[in-house]
Amino acid sequence: MSGPEQRRVGPVAARAQYGVPAMPRPIEIAPSVLPADFARLGDEVAALEAAGCDRIQWDVMDGQFVPNITFGPDVIASVRSHASLPFEAHLMVLTPDVMAARFIEAGCSRLIVHAEACTHLHRTLGNIRELGATAGVALNPATPPDAVGHVLDLVELVLVMTVNPGFGGQRYIAAMEPKMAVIRAMIDAAGRSNEVDLEIDGGVGPNTISGAAASGVNVFVAGSSLFSDPLGKAHAVEELRRLAGAARPA
Repeated sequence: MSGPEQRRVGPVAARAQYGVPAMPRPIEIAPSVLPADFARLGDEVAALEAAGCDRIQWDVMDGQFVPNITFGPDVIASVRSHASLPFEAHLMVLTPDVMAARFIEAGCSRLIVHAEACTHLHRTLGNIRELGATAGVALNPATPPDAVGHVLDLVELVLVMTVNPGFGGQRYIAAMEPKMAVIRAMIDAAGRSNEVDLEIDGGVGPNTISGAAASGVNVFVAGSSLFSDPLGKAHAVEELRRLAGAARPA
């Protein structure tokens, strides 16, 4: 098959085309628990920690902002004791301000909200910080990079969606790589390269991670590729980390 989803930009080409700056932030693998066995969530989270992951991402969906329903704060709280890794909640919801406190109380140290869902994005991010968590902002594929231009001082992470949110197992949209590079350059220009991570979510695997890393991404949300690796989760994490490290700007 061909098309935008199939086009990949290699590491050398990405650096030459987009002028991606060097990145002081470490590479991190942040598994999504969507492909996990929900009947064994505690064990699954513990296994992800044992496999060498850096944090756990909870894809919170409300059936309104996206056409699916997943985890509530009580479910997350019930497995908080099964791992010492940081939890982050990716709030794919229409009312992040209403829900924020509950997810922080459940044990999430970072909340990621969608720019498209926030009428007053600056206020929402400020509220998250006041509640004691760090804040991140996510952009859907069709949302331009400048949507985060005036809130970079309030976030510790920008998430570029490389699929349309709502379901796991979708195909990586390689056409987002120039967008990643632009946002990495914006973070650098704002003087926050040491503080702000650039994350992607959607279709991350051995065949896609290099182009994203070359475009300035340092945090990778992996779901299906990690859980389906025939050699196990630890092998998947090591392979993704190795490939990202080899491709990232020097």
